[in-house]
Amino acid sequence: MKDLYIDFDGVIYNSIDVSYKIAEEEHVNKDYESYYQFFKNLDWCGVLEKSEEINNAFNCIKKIIDSKKFNVFILTHVVSLKEAELKVELVRKHIKNVTIIPVPKRLSKAEMVRIKDAILVDDYPENLREWQKAGGIGVRFDLDMDGKGFPVIDKLDELIEMF
Repeated sequence: MKDLYIDFDGVIYNSIDVSYKIAEEEHVNKDYESYYQFFKNLDWCGVLEKSEEINNAFNCIKKIIDSKKFNVFILTHVVSLKEAELKVELVRKHIKNVTIIPVPKRLSKAEMVRIKDAILVDDYPENLREWQKAGGIGVRFDLDMDGKGFPVIDKLDELIEMF
């Protein structure tokens, strides 16, 4: 079985779109440190309440688990313990038997787990580039099906046929 790591924001939940909209409304500077501080102080409870599941993601993950083709993990960047806690609670409401790995935002996802031949599904191409550089397999999640040089899916259960 291959290890499969699935990003949360922008893949399972549209929380990234919701949080960027709030940042725009609050006129947050677009430099890294300003965004980091914004996300660190963000009301993640409110963000997740306003966000929605993307393309039946939780049921797709259940199908992936049931396929027995993958060891499935949720690998998500976080900037606060509260954000990590709320994401874990949300996933646990839908799926009990999946490991959730919060990654401090200032670290690369590729630095957190063993990635040799492991798959990362992420909407952010830079995460996928780092992953591939370290020996993993990157798959881009994009509703517009723009892979930006990576294999691309817009529904998570497509991975079952892809691998």
